[in-house]
Amino acid sequence: MITLPRRLAQLLLALALALGPALLAPPSASAAPTERSDTTASKVPNPLRVGTEGVYAPFSVKQGDDFTGFDVEVIKAVGERLGVEVEFVGTPWDSMFAALGAGRFDIVANQVNVNPEREKLYDLSDPYVDTAGVLVVAEDNPEGITQLSDLKGKKAAENITSSWAEVAEEHGADVVGVDGMNEAMASLKEGRVDAIVNDKLAVRNYIATAPDPGVKVVAETDDKAQSVFAAKKGSGYMPEINKALAEMEADGTTQQIYDKYFSADNATPSSWDLVKTNAWPMAWKAIAVTIPLTAISFVVGLALALVTAIGRMSTSALPRGLARAYISVIRGTPLLVQLFLIFYALPEIGVDFPPFVAAVIALSLNVGGYAAEIIRSAIESIPRGQWEAAQTIGMSRTTALRRIILPQAARTAIPPLSNTLISLLKDTSLTSIILVVELTQAARFAAAPTFQYMPMFGLAALYYWIICTVLSLVQDRAEERFSRYVAA
Repeated sequence: MITLPRRLAQLLLALALALGPALLAPPSASAAPTERSDTTASKVPNPLRVGTEGVYAPFSVKQGDDFTGFDVEVIKAVGERLGVEVEFVGTPWDSMFAALGAGRFDIVANQVNVNPEREKLYDLSDPYVDTAGVLVVAEDNPEGITQLSDLKGKKAAENITSSWAEVAEEHGADVVGVDGMNEAMASLKEGRVDAIVNDKLAVRNYIATAPDPGVKVVAETDDKAQSVFAAKKGSGYMPEINKALAEMEADGTTQQIYDKYFSADNATPSSWDLVKTNAWPMAWKAIAVTIPLTAISFVVGLALALVTAIGRMSTSALPRGLARAYISVIRGTPLLVQLFLIFYALPEIGVDFPPFVAAVIALSLNVGGYAAEIIRSAIESIPRGQWEAAQTIGMSRTTALRRIILPQAARTAIPPLSNTLISLLKDTSLTSIILVVELTQAARFAAAPTFQYMPMFGLAALYYWIICTVLSLVQDRAEERFSRYVAA
């Protein structure tokens, strides 16, 4: 029977004691909203945490560490009138309302349009801007689409949780899901879809600022869209927010913000200027977030994998069954689903982790499930004679495993484990869905205001390639060092 070596058990126990408080502790006090203690007994929390995309120009844009845009400035002005601090949480639109429901922030400010379903599920503010939807086609319009009725049977690129997707579906379009308007425009220009229905102001901004728009507006929707802020049902925030919005409308503040974003002619920077401006901030995200997230997750995952591999090889039914079940669950579910479960579903039962910790947990569990079989196969590849020789000179099975078998198995396991490490590095890009701002998300933020995706994602690809090249060199060095343990 294979048992866990005493030193390894002590190491894993120390690791658990070190990480346990950080992983199990509730979010820090700074992350939780606090009530203002004033005579008005305001229900609006201070700070007011606001969920917004940061990639939906000109409504929500992240530049460096700061958020800007029409929606952002409107909610900032509301916060000033209410006397509360406003903190922004960059969140992909597809997970926006899941994050709101999980309490990751207090309110959404991201061109939320009023519809009956949202009125039932959320507290909505009074409208702060009225706009309309427009039908957009490629400049050459190969399908001859000129009105909404022409969408029947055509492909429309839409964010599937947006109101515009509903409009397209109502007119018979086959909706193709995309992350946002920028990806929709790219799909339209490349001929993967036939049309887009989206916000008139956002489309106008795209056509005015994109280096090569390649699209045109051919029709406008009949119904007008009203943009509102959204909070959890029963939050009680909206009476005060509505009062601030009414004051801003009356004194012209909202109109001034509107004119700033929809009347000014803002110059678009060149691709080279964009690269120079964002090269270091993106590199810093790789250094400060992507690499630490990869390293911590790999180390913890490797420890889980070793324990699981030993459990799989045990002659006892219980550890063998538990190890099999763990591997089956991890390998049988997508990493993206695991991230959603840990970050958005667990808060529903009172288990709440900060974004970085949730990402470490999900990635570590994923690595453990895949690497366990690599380690098991490496151990089992060592000839039985090695075990027998160790026993002949008086070694116990645990001592033989630690001093004879594992050093030789490591040589076999290094190449596939290195592939796992490189895949893990690239998988960290998925953690943006749970509010972790890593290298890929930083590239999205940098490209969104100007719609210049080639230079920004090209730069991100270069950084990933450099890191992977370094990891490959480390792999070669590790193989050389462990080759001395291979029996002749």
